[in-house]
Amino acid sequence: MVDCSPPPHTHTSAGCLVVEGCAVCLITHFLALSPSSSVLPGVSWLSGPHCPLLWTLSLFMGPGTIRKAQNLLKQYSQHGLDGKKGGSNLTPLEGKDDVLDIEIDSYIHCISAFVKLAQSEYALLTEIIPEHHQKKTFDSLIQEALNNLMLEGDNIVLAARRAIERRDYFAILTIFPVLRHLKMNKSEFDSTLQGTAASTKNKLPTLITSMETIGAKALEEFADSIKNDPDKEYNMPKDGTVHELTSNTILFLQQLLDFHETAGAMLASQVLGDTYNIPLDPRETSSASSYTSDFNKRLLSTYICKVLGNLQLNLLSKSKVYEDSALSAIFLHNNYNYILKSLEKSELIQLVTVTQKRAENSYRELIEQQIDMYQRSWLKVTENLTDRNMPVLQPGAKLKDKERQVIKDKFKGFNDGLEELCKTQKGWAIPDKDQRDFIRQAQKKVVSDTYRAFLQRCTNISFTKNPEKYHKYRPEEVEEMIEKLFDTSA
Repeated sequence: MVDCSPPPHTHTSAGCLVVEGCAVCLITHFLALSPSSSVLPGVSWLSGPHCPLLWTLSLFMGPGTIRKAQNLLKQYSQHGLDGKKGGSNLTPLEGKDDVLDIEIDSYIHCISAFVKLAQSEYALLTEIIPEHHQKKTFDSLIQEALNNLMLEGDNIVLAARRAIERRDYFAILTIFPVLRHLKMNKSEFDSTLQGTAASTKNKLPTLITSMETIGAKALEEFADSIKNDPDKEYNMPKDGTVHELTSNTILFLQQLLDFHETAGAMLASQVLGDTYNIPLDPRETSSASSYTSDFNKRLLSTYICKVLGNLQLNLLSKSKVYEDSALSAIFLHNNYNYILKSLEKSELIQLVTVTQKRAENSYRELIEQQIDMYQRSWLKVTENLTDRNMPVLQPGAKLKDKERQVIKDKFKGFNDGLEELCKTQKGWAIPDKDQRDFIRQAQKKVVSDTYRAFLQRCTNISFTKNPEKYHKYRPEEVEEMIEKLFDTSA
């Protein structure tokens, strides 16, 4: 059971104006008169000793609840991110998200608790303290709790700055719910602190500015880190599947969606529109508060497009690590397709198309280009079946040795090329079933049709005493072999 007994109360000549209890202590009675109040769920308000504001808030402020949030964020940001195959520097830590969300949520609740308790304190104070002393007394009473609250916020900003230094950008996302809550409650916060000293009223705006600054810095450095993620052979998936950099980038952007208004305003508070080549409305000024919601949306859209553009450039660079151009094409195809499908399955596509109307079509064109590049790898198989160097057969004429050898070489070239490609490409991956089936079917049709036409031309031509040595596969068998492409279990 939570011990709600307050610490022994001491009276000072400056702070105690009531014989039986000071204004701070009487908050217990005020809350007792409001049974419907649920400001601090889970705390038993016991009769007997009084429970002052600073002590009440300290139940949440420490030791532990809020400090755990900052400490956990620090631990989260300091966790080493070792390189691994198919990996990138943008790896979210597993098993931390839920715990971190709970701790940050605790800090958010403490912000609300402070406002509600301060309002209750002031309401009670106005009934006890002479009017000309009320504001100054209230200012003095809330200082310790307010300072502790702001200190924890500053610690979160500090931990976020360290996370940026370690390129742990997923940890930075914890700032967004806090910042959103602070901005949503700013008007009520300002109203509650009305009449206090300027230094007191400026504490929350200062914290908000710090969070916006570090958040915007994190977003910009995240975008740059995507472009500069190193091209290392050991980091590349051997089967050409989706790179971890791609999946982590999309995951980051999807999580950013939950705070798109906060992120847009964060970017707007730090930069002007011409940074992203976005024209400013002539009615707008350089003040962050004057940016409209539409402008913030366009700014965030341009930022996301910048990230996706950097990702595309990095993937192109990474694809050159592969020696096989066909595997390079499969790699780019998989990643472009993953990006497109992810955009379409989330609201990201709506944000992207704010500034890039043809985004979907552009990705589809890129995917088609890579399919064409991949299909070129089969030319070394099908080019053996063309009419080039094929002997012109006259009715009743006998083939010369050189002409018979040409036909044998064509069969052998086709057989060897087919076996080599099927063996190699069987271990490649195309995770998207629809795309995998489409590519297989297209390749089966091209190869099978060409092979059948070649066999038709060679009908009734005696070019060898051992035809089974060269005519190794029936068209149906060729199709079955192609059907097993991109399937390691086949």
